[in-house]
Amino acid sequence: MTDAQLLIAVNTVWVVFAAVLVMFMQAGFAFLEAGLTRMKNAAHIAGKNVIIFSVCSLVYWAVGFGIAFGEGNGLVGTSGFLPSADSLLAVAEAPFSFFTTIPAGAGYLFQVVFAGVSLAIVWGAMAERAKLWVYFAFGVFFTLVYSIVSHWIWGGGWLFGLGMQDFAGSTVVHYQGALAALAGALLIGARIGKFDGKRANPIPGHNVPYAVLGTVILWFGWFGFNAGSTLGVVSGDKVGFFAYVALNTNLAAAAGALAGTVTAWIVMRKPDMTMTLNGVIAALVAVTAACGFVAPWAAVLIGLVAGVIAVTGVLAVERLGIDDPVGAVAVHGMAGVWGTLATGLFAVPALASTLNTGAGGFFYTGSLHQVGVQLVGLAAVGAFTFTTCFGALWAMKRVWGIRVEEHVETSGLDVAEHGMWGYPEFYIPVPGGYGTEAHSHLLGHSHRHEPIPEPEPVVETEAA
Repeated sequence: MTDAQLLIAVNTVWVVFAAVLVMFMQAGFAFLEAGLTRMKNAAHIAGKNVIIFSVCSLVYWAVGFGIAFGEGNGLVGTSGFLPSADSLLAVAEAPFSFFTTIPAGAGYLFQVVFAGVSLAIVWGAMAERAKLWVYFAFGVFFTLVYSIVSHWIWGGGWLFGLGMQDFAGSTVVHYQGALAALAGALLIGARIGKFDGKRANPIPGHNVPYAVLGTVILWFGWFGFNAGSTLGVVSGDKVGFFAYVALNTNLAAAAGALAGTVTAWIVMRKPDMTMTLNGVIAALVAVTAACGFVAPWAAVLIGLVAGVIAVTGVLAVERLGIDDPVGAVAVHGMAGVWGTLATGLFAVPALASTLNTGAGGFFYTGSLHQVGVQLVGLAAVGAFTFTTCFGALWAMKRVWGIRVEEHVETSGLDVAEHGMWGYPEFYIPVPGGYGTEAHSHLLGHSHRHEPIPEPEPVVETEAA
Protein backbone atom coordinates (compact mmCIF):
# COMPACT_ATOMS: atom_id res chain seq x y z
CA MET A 1 0.00 0.00 0.00
CA THR A 2 1.40 3.38 -0.99
CA ASP A 3 1.28 6.47 1.21
CA ALA A 4 -1.45 7.90 -1.02
CA GLN A 5 -3.55 4.74 -0.69
CA LEU A 6 -3.05 4.73 3.06
CA LEU A 7 -4.25 8.33 3.28
CA ILE A 8 -7.37 7.47 1.25
CA ALA A 9 -8.03 4.52 3.56
CA VAL A 10 -7.73 6.70 6.68
CA ASN A 11 -9.90 9.38 5.12
CA THR A 12 -12.55 6.81 4.26
CA VAL A 13 -12.65 5.43 7.80
CA TRP A 14 -13.08 8.94 9.18
CA VAL A 15 -15.80 9.98 6.71
CA VAL A 16 -17.82 6.77 7.12
CA PHE A 17 -17.59 7.11 10.91
CA ALA A 18 -18.76 10.73 10.65
CA ALA A 19 -21.63 9.66 8.38
CA VAL A 20 -22.79 7.17 11.01
CA LEU A 21 -22.78 9.96 13.61
CA VAL A 22 -24.92 12.13 11.34
CA MET A 23 -27.31 9.27 10.63
CA PHE A 24 -27.72 8.87 14.41
CA MET A 25 -29.09 12.41 14.43
CA GLN A 26 -32.33 10.91 13.11
CA ALA A 27 -32.75 9.41 16.58
CA GLY A 28 -32.20 12.88 18.00
CA PHE A 29 -34.92 14.34 15.81
CA ALA A 30 -37.25 11.49 16.76
CA PHE A 31 -36.84 12.14 20.50
CA LEU A 32 -36.90 15.92 20.15
CA GLU A 33 -40.00 16.13 17.96
CA ALA A 34 -41.92 13.43 19.81
CA GLY A 35 -41.11 15.09 23.12
CA LEU A 36 -42.27 18.52 21.95
CA THR A 37 -45.59 17.21 20.62
CA ARG A 38 -48.54 15.46 22.25
CA MET A 39 -48.75 11.91 23.52
CA LYS A 40 -51.47 10.91 21.06
CA ASN A 41 -49.07 11.49 18.15
CA ALA A 42 -45.84 10.15 19.66
CA ALA A 43 -45.44 6.98 17.58
CA HIS A 44 -46.32 8.79 14.36
CA ILE A 45 -43.94 11.69 14.99
CA ALA A 46 -41.00 9.51 16.00
CA GLY A 47 -41.59 6.76 13.45
CA LYS A 48 -41.84 9.07 10.45
CA ASN A 49 -38.09 9.66 10.70
CA VAL A 50 -37.54 6.05 9.61
CA ILE A 51 -39.90 6.52 6.67
CA ILE A 52 -38.44 9.79 5.39
CA PHE A 53 -34.83 8.67 5.70
CA SER A 54 -35.64 5.52 3.76
CA VAL A 55 -37.33 7.54 1.00
CA CYS A 56 -34.43 9.98 0.91
CA SER A 57 -31.79 7.23 0.78
CA LEU A 58 -33.28 5.60 -2.31
CA VAL A 59 -34.07 8.81 -4.20
CA TYR A 60 -30.64 10.27 -3.45
CA TRP A 61 -28.91 7.09 -4.67
CA ALA A 62 -30.95 6.92 -7.87
CA VAL A 63 -30.97 10.59 -8.85
CA GLY A 64 -29.99 13.05 -6.13
CA PHE A 65 -26.32 12.17 -5.82
CA GLY A 66 -25.83 12.65 -9.55
CA ILE A 67 -27.68 15.99 -9.49
CA ALA A 68 -25.59 17.20 -6.55
CA PHE A 69 -22.11 15.91 -7.33
CA GLY A 70 -22.17 14.40 -10.81
CA GLU A 71 -20.36 16.08 -13.70
CA GLY A 72 -22.58 18.75 -15.20
CA ASN A 73 -22.93 22.51 -15.45
CA GLY A 74 -23.31 25.42 -13.06
CA LEU A 75 -26.94 24.64 -12.33
CA VAL A 76 -27.19 20.87 -12.06
CA GLY A 77 -25.22 17.65 -12.28
CA THR A 78 -26.15 15.69 -15.39
CA SER A 79 -24.39 12.37 -14.81
CA GLY A 80 -23.93 9.69 -12.18
CA PHE A 81 -27.56 8.58 -12.00
CA LEU A 82 -28.12 5.03 -10.72
CA PRO A 83 -24.35 4.84 -10.13
CA SER A 84 -22.51 1.63 -10.87
CA ALA A 85 -20.22 -0.24 -8.50
CA ASP A 86 -17.17 0.91 -10.46
CA SER A 87 -18.12 4.59 -10.22
CA LEU A 88 -18.78 4.34 -6.48
CA LEU A 89 -15.46 2.60 -5.79
CA ALA A 90 -13.40 5.08 -7.81
CA VAL A 91 -11.53 8.07 -6.36
CA ALA A 92 -11.35 11.38 -8.25
CA GLU A 93 -12.84 9.90 -11.39
CA ALA A 94 -15.88 10.85 -13.47
CA PRO A 95 -18.74 11.10 -12.90
CA PHE A 96 -17.86 11.93 -9.28
CA SER A 97 -14.45 13.57 -9.67
CA PHE A 98 -15.45 16.02 -6.92
CA PHE A 99 -14.42 13.38 -4.35
CA THR A 100 -10.62 13.44 -4.45
CA THR A 101 -9.88 12.19 -0.92
CA ILE A 102 -12.35 9.29 -0.60
CA PRO A 103 -14.18 6.82 -2.86
CA ALA A 104 -17.41 8.18 -4.31
CA GLY A 105 -19.33 5.54 -2.34
CA ALA A 106 -18.15 7.09 0.91
CA GLY A 107 -19.13 10.45 -0.52
CA TYR A 108 -22.65 9.17 -1.17
CA LEU A 109 -22.99 7.83 2.36
CA PHE A 110 -21.87 11.10 3.89
CA GLN A 111 -24.03 13.27 1.66
CA VAL A 112 -27.22 11.21 1.92
CA VAL A 113 -27.34 11.57 5.69
CA PHE A 114 -27.15 15.35 5.21
CA ALA A 115 -30.08 15.19 2.81
CA GLY A 116 -31.95 13.13 5.42
CA VAL A 117 -31.36 15.77 8.09
CA SER A 118 -32.65 18.55 5.83
CA LEU A 119 -35.79 16.53 5.07
CA ALA A 120 -36.33 15.79 8.77
CA ILE A 121 -36.42 19.53 9.50
CA VAL A 122 -39.39 20.03 7.17
CA TRP A 123 -41.86 17.99 9.17
CA GLY A 124 -41.35 19.69 12.51
CA ALA A 125 -43.42 22.68 11.41
CA MET A 126 -46.16 20.42 10.00
CA ALA A 127 -46.25 18.07 12.97
CA GLU A 128 -49.50 16.61 14.35
CA ARG A 129 -51.66 17.35 11.30
CA ALA A 130 -50.00 16.16 8.07
CA LYS A 131 -51.25 13.09 6.20
CA LEU A 132 -48.86 10.15 6.08
CA TRP A 133 -48.71 9.96 2.27
CA VAL A 134 -47.31 13.50 2.13
CA TYR A 135 -44.11 12.24 3.76
CA PHE A 136 -43.55 9.96 0.79
CA ALA A 137 -44.56 12.30 -2.03
CA PHE A 138 -42.98 15.48 -0.75
CA GLY A 139 -39.97 13.53 0.52
CA VAL A 140 -39.16 12.58 -3.08
CA PHE A 141 -39.69 16.13 -4.34
CA PHE A 142 -37.68 17.84 -1.60
CA THR A 143 -34.74 15.46 -2.01
CA LEU A 144 -34.46 16.60 -5.63
CA VAL A 145 -34.69 20.29 -4.71
CA TYR A 146 -32.10 19.79 -1.98
CA SER A 147 -29.76 18.10 -4.45
CA ILE A 148 -29.92 21.01 -6.91
CA VAL A 149 -28.95 23.57 -4.27
CA SER A 150 -26.29 21.21 -2.96
CA HIS A 151 -24.77 21.28 -6.46
CA TRP A 152 -24.87 25.07 -6.58
CA ILE A 153 -22.88 25.50 -3.35
CA TRP A 154 -20.84 22.33 -2.89
CA GLY A 155 -20.80 20.37 -6.14
CA GLY A 156 -19.07 22.86 -8.38
CA GLY A 157 -22.12 24.95 -9.27
CA TRP A 158 -22.44 28.70 -9.76
CA LEU A 159 -22.42 29.69 -6.08
CA PHE A 160 -19.39 27.47 -5.55
CA GLY A 161 -17.75 29.44 -8.34
CA LEU A 162 -18.59 32.74 -6.64
CA GLY A 163 -16.87 31.49 -3.48
CA MET A 164 -19.87 31.11 -1.19
CA GLN A 165 -18.77 29.80 2.20
CA ASP A 166 -21.04 27.17 3.74
CA PHE A 167 -18.70 24.66 5.34
CA ALA A 168 -21.25 22.06 6.44
CA GLY A 169 -24.66 23.39 5.48
CA SER A 170 -26.23 26.29 7.38
CA THR A 171 -27.74 27.19 4.01
CA VAL A 172 -27.72 23.90 2.10
CA VAL A 173 -29.16 21.76 4.89
CA HIS A 174 -30.83 23.92 7.53
CA TYR A 175 -32.04 27.00 5.68
CA GLN A 176 -33.50 24.83 2.93
CA GLY A 177 -35.26 22.57 5.42
CA ALA A 178 -36.70 25.61 7.20
CA LEU A 179 -37.90 27.18 3.94
CA ALA A 180 -39.84 24.03 3.07
CA ALA A 181 -41.10 23.85 6.67
CA LEU A 182 -42.38 27.43 6.43
CA ALA A 183 -44.16 26.68 3.17
CA GLY A 184 -45.78 23.63 4.75
CA ALA A 185 -46.84 25.46 7.91
CA LEU A 186 -48.45 28.25 5.89
CA LEU A 187 -50.37 25.85 3.66
CA ILE A 188 -51.43 23.28 6.22
CA GLY A 189 -52.60 25.78 8.83
CA ALA A 190 -52.45 25.77 12.60
CA ARG A 191 -53.39 22.87 14.85
CA ILE A 192 -56.92 22.85 16.24
CA GLY A 193 -57.09 25.20 19.21
CA LYS A 194 -53.68 26.79 18.72
CA PHE A 195 -54.97 30.28 17.98
CA ASP A 196 -58.03 31.81 19.63
CA GLY A 197 -58.61 34.97 17.66
CA LYS A 198 -55.28 36.78 17.91
CA ARG A 199 -54.15 34.87 20.97
CA ALA A 200 -51.76 31.92 20.76
CA ASN A 201 -52.63 29.10 23.13
CA PRO A 202 -49.76 26.96 24.38
CA ILE A 203 -49.84 23.30 23.35
CA PRO A 204 -47.03 21.85 25.44
CA GLY A 205 -45.11 18.77 24.45
CA HIS A 206 -45.74 15.63 26.44
CA ASN A 207 -42.16 14.73 27.39
CA VAL A 208 -39.47 17.35 27.96
CA PRO A 209 -36.88 14.72 29.03
CA TYR A 210 -37.28 13.16 25.56
CA ALA A 211 -36.61 16.58 24.05
CA VAL A 212 -33.50 16.95 26.22
CA LEU A 213 -32.24 13.54 25.17
CA GLY A 214 -32.92 14.36 21.53
CA THR A 215 -30.96 17.59 21.80
CA VAL A 216 -27.97 15.86 23.39
CA ILE A 217 -28.01 13.25 20.59
CA LEU A 218 -28.10 16.03 18.00
CA TRP A 219 -25.20 17.83 19.70
CA PHE A 220 -23.27 14.56 19.68
CA GLY A 221 -24.08 13.85 16.04
CA TRP A 222 -23.13 17.37 15.01
CA PHE A 223 -19.47 16.55 15.56
CA GLY A 224 -19.80 14.17 12.63
CA PHE A 225 -21.89 16.72 10.74
CA ASN A 226 -19.35 19.54 10.91
CA ALA A 227 -16.01 17.85 11.48
CA GLY A 228 -16.78 15.16 8.94
CA SER A 229 -17.28 17.82 6.28
CA THR A 230 -13.50 18.03 5.97
CA LEU A 231 -13.90 14.77 3.98
CA GLY A 232 -10.49 13.70 5.22
CA VAL A 233 -7.85 14.01 7.91
CA VAL A 234 -5.83 16.58 5.96
CA SER A 235 -7.28 19.93 4.83
CA GLY A 236 -4.96 22.04 2.70
CA ASP A 237 -1.73 22.18 4.67
CA LYS A 238 -3.43 21.36 7.98
CA VAL A 239 -3.31 17.81 9.36
CA GLY A 240 -6.17 16.96 11.71
CA PHE A 241 -8.07 20.12 10.83
CA PHE A 242 -11.33 18.31 11.66
CA ALA A 243 -10.49 18.60 15.37
CA TYR A 244 -10.45 22.39 15.09
CA VAL A 245 -13.84 22.27 13.39
CA ALA A 246 -15.19 20.11 16.23
CA LEU A 247 -13.84 22.56 18.81
CA ASN A 248 -15.66 25.49 17.20
CA THR A 249 -18.82 23.41 17.00
CA ASN A 250 -18.77 22.69 20.72
CA LEU A 251 -18.00 26.28 21.72
CA ALA A 252 -20.93 27.60 19.71
CA ALA A 253 -23.35 25.04 21.13
CA ALA A 254 -22.34 25.83 24.70
CA ALA A 255 -22.74 29.56 24.10
CA GLY A 256 -26.12 28.99 22.50
CA ALA A 257 -27.36 26.98 25.47
CA LEU A 258 -26.52 29.76 27.89
CA ALA A 259 -27.81 32.53 25.62
CA GLY A 260 -31.10 30.69 25.09
CA THR A 261 -31.50 30.19 28.84
CA VAL A 262 -30.75 33.79 29.77
CA THR A 263 -32.84 35.25 26.96
CA ALA A 264 -35.83 33.13 27.97
CA TRP A 265 -35.31 34.18 31.57
CA ILE A 266 -35.47 37.84 30.54
CA VAL A 267 -38.18 37.70 27.89
CA MET A 268 -40.43 35.01 29.36
CA ARG A 269 -39.48 35.60 33.01
CA LYS A 270 -38.66 31.93 33.38
CA PRO A 271 -35.68 29.92 32.03
CA ASP A 272 -37.89 27.72 29.85
CA MET A 273 -36.01 24.46 29.28
CA THR A 274 -37.29 24.10 25.73
CA MET A 275 -35.74 27.47 24.90
CA THR A 276 -32.43 26.27 26.29
CA LEU A 277 -32.65 23.34 23.90
CA ASN A 278 -33.60 25.62 21.03
CA GLY A 279 -30.58 27.76 21.87
CA VAL A 280 -28.28 24.76 21.56
CA ILE A 281 -29.68 23.69 18.21
CA ALA A 282 -29.81 27.21 16.78
CA ALA A 283 -26.16 27.74 17.70
CA LEU A 284 -25.19 24.46 16.07
CA VAL A 285 -27.14 25.45 12.96
CA ALA A 286 -25.44 28.85 12.81
CA VAL A 287 -21.90 27.60 13.30
CA THR A 288 -22.37 24.90 10.67
CA ALA A 289 -21.47 27.35 7.89
CA ALA A 290 -18.68 28.99 9.85
CA CYS A 291 -16.99 26.21 11.81
CA GLY A 292 -14.09 25.75 9.36
CA PHE A 293 -13.62 29.44 8.63
CA VAL A 294 -13.71 31.33 11.93
CA ALA A 295 -11.65 31.76 15.09
CA PRO A 296 -12.92 30.28 18.37
CA TRP A 297 -14.00 33.66 19.75
CA ALA A 298 -16.18 34.15 16.68
CA ALA A 299 -17.72 30.69 17.14
CA VAL A 300 -18.72 31.74 20.68
CA LEU A 301 -20.19 35.01 19.40
CA ILE A 302 -22.10 33.21 16.64
CA GLY A 303 -23.53 30.80 19.22
CA LEU A 304 -24.53 33.59 21.60
CA VAL A 305 -26.43 35.51 18.93
CA ALA A 306 -28.06 32.31 17.68
CA GLY A 307 -29.31 31.55 21.19
CA VAL A 308 -31.03 34.93 21.31
CA ILE A 309 -32.47 34.38 17.82
CA ALA A 310 -33.88 31.01 18.90
CA VAL A 311 -35.99 32.50 21.67
CA THR A 312 -37.08 35.73 19.99
CA GLY A 313 -37.56 34.00 16.65
CA VAL A 314 -39.84 31.27 18.00
CA LEU A 315 -42.00 33.88 19.72
CA ALA A 316 -42.06 36.09 16.60
CA VAL A 317 -43.18 33.23 14.36
CA GLU A 318 -46.00 32.47 16.77
CA ARG A 319 -47.07 36.14 16.85
CA LEU A 320 -47.38 36.01 13.06
CA GLY A 321 -49.99 33.30 13.46
CA ILE A 322 -47.76 30.48 12.20
CA ASP A 323 -48.02 27.23 14.15
CA ASP A 324 -44.55 25.64 14.28
CA PRO A 325 -44.65 23.02 17.05
CA VAL A 326 -40.87 22.48 17.28
CA GLY A 327 -39.62 25.93 16.26
CA ALA A 328 -38.05 24.76 12.98
CA VAL A 329 -38.50 28.05 11.12
CA ALA A 330 -36.66 30.09 13.74
CA VAL A 331 -34.09 27.54 14.89
CA HIS A 332 -33.08 26.24 11.46
CA GLY A 333 -34.13 29.12 9.23
CA MET A 334 -33.33 32.34 11.06
CA ALA A 335 -30.26 30.86 12.72
CA GLY A 336 -29.15 29.44 9.38
CA VAL A 337 -29.33 32.90 7.82
CA TRP A 338 -27.37 34.38 10.71
CA GLY A 339 -24.66 31.72 10.50
CA THR A 340 -24.27 32.16 6.75
CA LEU A 341 -23.90 35.93 7.07
CA ALA A 342 -21.65 35.64 10.12
CA THR A 343 -19.23 33.55 8.07
CA GLY A 344 -18.91 36.46 5.64
CA LEU A 345 -18.23 38.75 8.58
CA PHE A 346 -15.74 36.68 10.56
CA ALA A 347 -13.99 34.30 8.13
CA VAL A 348 -10.25 34.25 8.85
CA PRO A 349 -8.39 34.91 5.58
CA ALA A 350 -5.83 32.17 6.27
CA LEU A 351 -8.57 29.60 6.88
CA ALA A 352 -10.42 30.63 3.73
CA SER A 353 -7.13 30.04 1.91
CA THR A 354 -6.66 26.67 3.61
CA LEU A 355 -10.11 25.59 2.47
CA ASN A 356 -9.68 27.26 -0.91
CA THR A 357 -13.14 28.80 -0.64
CA GLY A 358 -13.99 32.48 -0.79
CA ALA A 359 -12.09 35.25 0.96
CA GLY A 360 -11.57 36.70 4.40
CA GLY A 361 -14.49 38.27 6.20
CA PHE A 362 -15.30 41.94 6.80
CA PHE A 363 -13.87 41.91 10.33
CA TYR A 364 -10.40 41.13 8.99
CA THR A 365 -10.37 42.70 5.53
CA GLY A 366 -12.74 45.67 5.80
CA SER A 367 -14.36 44.42 2.59
CA LEU A 368 -18.01 43.43 2.28
CA HIS A 369 -17.30 41.25 -0.74
CA GLN A 370 -17.74 37.94 1.09
CA VAL A 371 -20.86 39.20 2.87
CA GLY A 372 -22.25 40.11 -0.54
CA VAL A 373 -21.57 36.62 -1.88
CA GLN A 374 -23.31 35.13 1.15
CA LEU A 375 -26.32 37.40 0.62
CA VAL A 376 -26.57 36.40 -3.05
CA GLY A 377 -26.56 32.75 -2.02
CA LEU A 378 -29.23 33.24 0.64
CA ALA A 379 -31.46 35.18 -1.76
CA ALA A 380 -31.11 32.63 -4.56
CA VAL A 381 -31.68 29.62 -2.35
CA GLY A 382 -34.54 31.33 -0.55
CA ALA A 383 -36.34 32.19 -3.76
CA PHE A 384 -35.77 28.82 -5.42
CA THR A 385 -36.44 26.49 -2.50
CA PHE A 386 -39.41 28.34 -1.03
CA THR A 387 -41.23 28.82 -4.34
CA THR A 388 -40.70 25.27 -5.56
CA CYS A 389 -41.68 23.70 -2.24
CA PHE A 390 -44.66 26.00 -1.77
CA GLY A 391 -45.80 25.21 -5.30
CA ALA A 392 -45.47 21.45 -4.84
CA LEU A 393 -47.29 21.44 -1.51
CA TRP A 394 -49.98 23.78 -2.85
CA ALA A 395 -50.63 21.40 -5.74
CA MET A 396 -50.78 18.42 -3.39
CA LYS A 397 -53.18 20.30 -1.15
CA ARG A 398 -55.49 21.22 -4.02
CA VAL A 399 -55.53 17.77 -5.61
CA TRP A 400 -55.42 15.35 -2.67
CA GLY A 401 -55.26 17.35 0.55
CA ILE A 402 -52.27 17.39 2.87
CA ARG A 403 -54.02 17.79 6.22
CA VAL A 404 -55.84 15.07 8.12
CA GLU A 405 -59.54 15.41 8.89
CA GLU A 406 -60.58 17.16 12.09
CA HIS A 407 -61.68 13.97 13.85
CA VAL A 408 -58.33 12.33 12.96
CA GLU A 409 -56.36 15.25 14.38
CA THR A 410 -58.50 15.21 17.50
CA SER A 411 -58.16 11.48 18.15
CA GLY A 412 -54.45 11.49 17.31
CA LEU A 413 -52.40 10.32 14.34
CA ASP A 414 -51.13 7.22 16.13
CA VAL A 415 -54.46 5.41 16.08
CA ALA A 416 -55.98 7.10 13.01
CA GLU A 417 -53.00 6.67 10.66
CA HIS A 418 -51.37 3.55 12.09
CA GLY A 419 -54.01 1.72 14.09
CA MET A 420 -51.87 1.77 17.22
CA TRP A 421 -50.78 4.00 20.06
CA GLY A 422 -47.37 5.14 21.15
CA TYR A 423 -48.61 4.77 24.74
CA PRO A 424 -51.32 2.06 24.48
CA GLU A 425 -51.77 1.60 28.22
CA PHE A 426 -53.16 5.11 28.51
CA TYR A 427 -55.83 4.47 25.87
CA ILE A 428 -56.78 0.78 25.86
CA PRO A 429 -56.71 -2.09 28.37
CA VAL A 430 -53.38 -3.93 28.21
CA PRO A 431 -52.98 -7.17 30.20
CA GLY A 432 -50.93 -6.38 33.26
CA GLY A 433 -50.64 -2.77 32.15
CA TYR A 434 -51.41 0.57 33.71
CA GLY A 435 -54.93 0.67 35.13
CA THR A 436 -55.50 -3.10 35.25
CA GLU A 437 -56.26 -5.13 38.36
CA ALA A 438 -52.71 -6.46 38.62
CA HIS A 439 -51.26 -2.98 38.42
CA SER A 440 -53.85 -1.52 40.77
CA HIS A 441 -53.09 -4.09 43.51
CA LEU A 442 -49.46 -3.03 43.38
CA LEU A 443 -50.61 0.47 44.19
CA GLY A 444 -52.75 -0.79 47.05
CA HIS A 445 -56.15 -0.08 45.48
CA SER A 446 -58.43 -2.03 43.22
CA HIS A 447 -59.33 0.29 40.36
CA ARG A 448 -57.53 2.86 38.27
CA HIS A 449 -60.15 5.54 38.85
CA GLU A 450 -60.38 5.08 42.61
CA PRO A 451 -58.04 7.43 44.44
CA ILE A 452 -55.53 6.03 46.85
CA PRO A 453 -56.89 6.81 50.31
CA GLU A 454 -55.01 9.51 52.15
CA PRO A 455 -53.46 8.55 55.49
CA GLU A 456 -55.22 9.58 58.67
CA PRO A 457 -53.81 12.83 60.05
CA VAL A 458 -51.41 12.42 62.93
CA VAL A 459 -52.52 14.24 66.08
CA GLU A 460 -49.55 15.47 68.02
CA THR A 461 -49.79 15.58 71.83
CA GLU A 462 -47.64 17.49 74.18
CA ALA A 463 -45.13 15.51 76.12
CA ALA A 464 -46.05 14.83 79.72
